[in-house]
Amino acid sequence: MLKYFLLIAGFVLLIKGADFFVDGSSAVAKRLKVPSLIIGMTIVAMGTSLPETSVSVSASVLGKNDLAISNAVGSNIFNLMVVCGVCAVLCPMAVGKETIKKDLPFSMLAAGVLLVLGAFTGTVMRWGGAVLLALFAFFLYMMISSAKKAREAGTADSGDEYKIMPVWKCLLCIIGGGAAIAAGGKMVVEGASDIARAFGMSDNLIGMTIVALGTSLPELVTSIVAARKGEVDMALGNVVGSNIFNILFVLGIAAVISPIGFTAINATDTVVLIAMSLMVLMLCVPKNKMLRWHGALMLAVYAGYTAYIFVR
Repeated sequence: MLKYFLLIAGFVLLIKGADFFVDGSSAVAKRLKVPSLIIGMTIVAMGTSLPETSVSVSASVLGKNDLAISNAVGSNIFNLMVVCGVCAVLCPMAVGKETIKKDLPFSMLAAGVLLVLGAFTGTVMRWGGAVLLALFAFFLYMMISSAKKAREAGTADSGDEYKIMPVWKCLLCIIGGGAAIAAGGKMVVEGASDIARAFGMSDNLIGMTIVALGTSLPELVTSIVAARKGEVDMALGNVVGSNIFNILFVLGIAAVISPIGFTAINATDTVVLIAMSLMVLMLCVPKNKMLRWHGALMLAVYAGYTAYIFVR
């Protein structure tokens, strides 16, 4: 029972730690007069990916490289097909032109770069991690530039939506949240690995399923709440941004810390991620919308792929 407790407690620490860390970081940024729009496009957007970051980095440090790759790629597949699929089924959603023209293609490019780096030597080396981080820096630059242009054009909300906390509370949230994320990541990796061994499952399989689902809970819960309120215009864009972060930053950091082995199974999963991204792009292009039947199709495709990874 201890390994199950570790896994569940780790997920709780990851999710709540990410919440506190984002709140504290956003409040500090606001105190430093950073515009709300930039905070939202950077700190808050990355906050939902902190669980994936902690798990993959912990896996890399502990030598569980299969878990590092499968967690990031599995989370991306889950985010794209399940989070967006559920949102579309609950409420058909508009898809921004920027998402179709830039974000989705860039996410496919990021996955393609990972595939090339891994397939080239069978390992994502430290220099490969540096390449991923350089691409992430470029993406971050594009995102901030786009946010500034939107503000200058008057098309972005410039409201003061991020509260300013007392300094002591900011520090408490950042330090406490960071500690919870670090501890939660280690607990999830150790708990998941113990469960995998007990059931004869590979680290890759459990990373693609249980861990991917657990670390994607912030995106899933947030998107479902937004869909029920009818506020889903940016759901796909937010998910795609999180997916880009997962590959370029999460795996970039993990690879720089310790080279990550890239197996044939990892290559297959990455190709599937690219194919699913292309499918979503083709569904959205005609009307710049994601309809209910699109969401149902995406959920069915994910269910089919999950069944396949359990028997492969």
